[in-house]
Amino acid sequence: MGVLSWILFGLVAGGIAKWIMPGKDPGGCLVTVLLGIGGALIGGFLGTELFDWGRVTGFDLRSFMIAIAGAILLLTAYRLIIGWRHRTR
Repeated sequence: MGVLSWILFGLVAGGIAKWIMPGKDPGGCLVTVLLGIGGALIGGFLGTELFDWGRVTGFDLRSFMIAIAGAILLLTAYRLIIGWRHRTR
């Protein structure tokens, strides 16, 4: 259930990350949701495997914050990469 939990968190976390970091992103809502899911998976991996914050077995506030932080991290990286690609052209 761990990966499924992070995917569900990612759906919501992508929207919250976009709300925290408003701006015009290429790709629209679909890309934001995908970034949220990817960010939640990355946040879950970093939190449980690398930083040993404990296993996430269900929905709780700590794991939700990790999912949001991962989504913000991925959204920031996405904006930097897309912005860099547009400046170099």
